[in-house]
Amino acid sequence: MTARPVPLVVARGLDRAGAHAAAWLATAALGACVDARRQADWVRAGAAVLAAHAASVVVKRVARRVRPSHASLITHVAMPSRWSFPSSHAASTTAAAVVFAPLLGRSVLLLPPAMAWSRMALGVHYPTDVLAGMALGGVAGAASERRRQAVRDR
Repeated sequence: MTARPVPLVVARGLDRAGAHAAAWLATAALGACVDARRQADWVRAGAAVLAAHAASVVVKRVARRVRPSHASLITHVAMPSRWSFPSSHAASTTAAAVVFAPLLGRSVLLLPPAMAWSRMALGVHYPTDVLAGMALGGVAGAASERRRQAVRDR
């Protein structure tokens, strides 16, 4: 058996964590269950992640940009769809980082660049796909955070 390079193992782990925003939605659900004082914040965070993921899927179906494919490119994971723009993994991860940072600490802000790198390292996205996904997720996360602040300031 051939050992897999560590960066590829990390990229695949991020791929699985970000698939359909599952890890981020599970984090929000767990937070809502165990942190009663900030339950509404956790629910709002989960809604922002879900909104970013859903918006990326809608844009993907409109843009219909085909994923990278050329002879020298090896795709290291199964692709859920043919369409690449924007990256749903990057969108949901960026939204999660923005809304989880006040709840879990700023270290979660390291996740979006790592996810963006993983999507390109795995051969499933162009750089512009992940940049657009990060922008979309950033907008969704920032909108949710503005709403959270407005509720707190009342």
